[in-house]
Amino acid sequence: MQAASSSLYHRHRFPSEIISHTVWLYFRFAVSFRDVEEIMAVRGVVVTYEAIREWCLKFGQTYAHELRRRRPRPGDNWHLDEMFIKINGKDHYLWRAVDQNGHVLDILVQSRRNKKAAKRFFRKLLKGLRYVPRVIITDKLKSARRGEG
Repeated sequence: MQAASSSLYHRHRFPSEIISHTVWLYFRFAVSFRDVEEIMAVRGVVVTYEAIREWCLKFGQTYAHELRRRRPRPGDNWHLDEMFIKINGKDHYLWRAVDQNGHVLDILVQSRRNKKAAKRFFRKLLKGLRYVPRVIITDKLKSARRGEG
Protein backbone atom coordinates (compact mmCIF):
# COMPACT_ATOMS: atom_id res chain seq x y z
CA MET A 1 0.00 0.00 0.00
CA GLN A 2 1.36 3.42 -0.97
CA ALA A 3 1.64 6.33 1.42
CA ALA A 4 -0.74 9.24 0.89
CA SER A 5 2.11 11.65 0.09
CA SER A 6 3.57 9.42 -2.64
CA SER A 7 0.14 8.91 -4.24
CA LEU A 8 -0.21 12.69 -4.38
CA TYR A 9 2.81 12.80 -6.71
CA HIS A 10 1.91 9.68 -8.70
CA ARG A 11 2.90 9.80 -12.40
CA HIS A 12 5.37 12.65 -11.96
CA ARG A 13 8.90 12.29 -13.33
CA PHE A 14 10.60 13.71 -10.22
CA PRO A 15 10.53 12.14 -6.77
CA SER A 16 8.06 13.54 -4.26
CA GLU A 17 10.90 14.99 -2.14
CA ILE A 18 12.10 17.21 -5.00
CA ILE A 19 8.61 18.37 -5.94
CA SER A 20 7.68 19.16 -2.37
CA HIS A 21 10.98 20.97 -1.76
CA THR A 22 10.61 23.20 -4.83
CA VAL A 23 7.03 24.09 -3.96
CA TRP A 24 8.10 24.77 -0.37
CA LEU A 25 10.92 27.07 -1.57
CA TYR A 26 8.55 29.05 -3.77
CA PHE A 27 5.92 29.62 -1.09
CA ARG A 28 8.18 29.92 1.95
CA PHE A 29 10.61 32.51 0.60
CA ALA A 30 8.42 34.30 -1.98
CA VAL A 31 10.95 33.94 -4.78
CA SER A 32 10.28 33.63 -8.50
CA PHE A 33 9.98 30.34 -10.37
CA ARG A 34 13.27 31.12 -12.11
CA ASP A 35 14.95 31.69 -8.73
CA VAL A 36 13.74 28.30 -7.53
CA GLU A 37 15.03 26.80 -10.79
CA GLU A 38 18.49 28.28 -10.06
CA ILE A 39 18.45 27.11 -6.43
CA MET A 40 17.63 23.58 -7.53
CA ALA A 41 20.30 23.70 -10.28
CA VAL A 42 22.92 24.59 -7.67
CA ARG A 43 21.83 21.45 -5.80
CA GLY A 44 22.25 19.36 -8.95
CA VAL A 45 18.57 19.07 -9.91
CA VAL A 46 17.78 20.23 -13.43
CA VAL A 47 14.13 21.28 -13.54
CA THR A 48 12.52 24.02 -15.61
CA TYR A 49 10.73 26.99 -14.10
CA GLU A 50 7.65 25.92 -16.09
CA ALA A 51 7.56 22.56 -14.29
CA ILE A 52 7.90 24.39 -10.98
CA ARG A 53 5.02 26.68 -11.97
CA GLU A 54 2.84 23.66 -12.76
CA TRP A 55 3.73 22.02 -9.43
CA CYS A 56 2.94 25.20 -7.53
CA LEU A 57 -0.44 25.43 -9.24
CA LYS A 58 -1.21 21.79 -8.51
CA PHE A 59 0.22 21.38 -4.99
CA GLY A 60 0.72 24.95 -3.80
CA GLN A 61 -2.56 25.55 -2.01
CA THR A 62 -1.84 22.67 0.37
CA TYR A 63 1.60 24.08 1.20
CA ALA A 64 0.34 27.64 1.59
CA HIS A 65 -2.35 26.51 4.05
CA GLU A 66 0.19 24.51 6.04
CA LEU A 67 2.60 27.47 6.26
CA ARG A 68 -0.21 29.76 7.44
CA ARG A 69 -1.31 27.18 10.00
CA ARG A 70 2.21 26.92 11.44
CA ARG A 71 2.64 30.69 11.70
CA PRO A 72 2.98 31.69 15.37
CA ARG A 73 -0.15 33.07 16.99
CA PRO A 74 0.12 36.81 17.58
CA GLY A 75 0.16 38.07 21.15
CA ASP A 76 -2.89 39.58 22.84
CA ASN A 77 -1.32 43.01 23.37
CA TRP A 78 -1.25 45.05 20.15
CA HIS A 79 0.35 48.41 19.38
CA LEU A 80 -1.15 50.38 16.48
CA ASP A 81 0.59 53.50 15.32
CA GLU A 82 0.70 55.91 12.43
CA MET A 83 3.99 57.26 11.13
CA PHE A 84 4.97 59.76 8.49
CA ILE A 85 7.59 58.57 6.02
CA LYS A 86 9.10 60.01 2.85
CA ILE A 87 9.10 57.99 -0.34
CA ASN A 88 10.75 59.66 -3.33
CA GLY A 89 10.59 62.97 -1.47
CA LYS A 90 6.82 62.80 -0.86
CA ASP A 91 5.13 62.34 2.50
CA HIS A 92 3.28 59.06 3.03
CA TYR A 93 1.40 57.59 5.97
CA LEU A 94 2.45 54.25 7.40
CA TRP A 95 -0.07 52.43 9.59
CA ARG A 96 1.55 49.58 11.50
CA ALA A 97 0.34 46.93 13.94
CA VAL A 98 2.84 45.12 16.17
CA ASP A 99 2.23 42.60 18.97
CA GLN A 100 4.01 42.64 22.34
CA ASN A 101 6.68 40.24 21.02
CA GLY A 102 7.65 42.67 18.26
CA HIS A 103 6.09 40.65 15.42
CA VAL A 104 4.67 42.95 12.75
CA LEU A 105 1.07 41.92 12.21
CA ASP A 106 0.40 44.11 9.17
CA ILE A 107 1.29 47.43 7.56
CA LEU A 108 -0.48 49.89 5.29
CA VAL A 109 1.27 52.64 3.33
CA GLN A 110 -0.76 55.32 1.57
CA SER A 111 -0.09 58.73 0.09
CA ARG A 112 -2.87 60.52 1.96
CA ARG A 113 -4.55 60.18 5.29
CA ASN A 114 -7.74 58.21 4.79
CA LYS A 115 -9.98 57.23 7.69
CA LYS A 116 -11.84 54.65 5.62
CA ALA A 117 -8.60 52.87 4.67
CA ALA A 118 -7.43 52.94 8.29
CA LYS A 119 -10.68 51.29 9.42
CA ARG A 120 -10.35 48.68 6.66
CA PHE A 121 -6.77 48.01 7.83
CA PHE A 122 -8.00 47.46 11.39
CA ARG A 123 -10.85 45.17 10.26
CA LYS A 124 -8.39 43.15 8.19
CA LEU A 125 -6.28 42.62 11.30
CA LEU A 126 -9.23 41.31 13.27
CA LYS A 127 -10.70 39.21 10.46
CA GLY A 128 -10.13 35.50 10.79
CA LEU A 129 -8.91 35.63 14.38
CA ARG A 130 -10.33 33.13 16.84
CA TYR A 131 -9.81 35.59 19.67
CA VAL A 132 -9.92 39.30 20.33
CA PRO A 133 -6.75 41.05 21.48
CA ARG A 134 -6.84 41.82 25.19
CA VAL A 135 -5.27 45.28 24.81
CA ILE A 136 -4.96 47.60 21.80
CA ILE A 137 -2.64 50.54 22.33
CA THR A 138 -2.74 53.50 19.96
CA ASP A 139 -0.46 56.52 19.77
CA LYS A 140 -3.21 58.81 21.15
CA LEU A 141 -3.27 61.07 18.11
CA LYS A 142 -6.47 62.97 17.39
CA SER A 143 -6.89 60.94 14.20
CA ALA A 144 -7.31 57.80 16.31
CA ARG A 145 -10.18 59.23 18.33
CA ARG A 146 -13.75 58.50 17.43
CA GLY A 147 -15.41 60.98 15.08
CA GLU A 148 -12.23 62.74 13.98
CA GLY A 149 -9.79 62.31 11.15
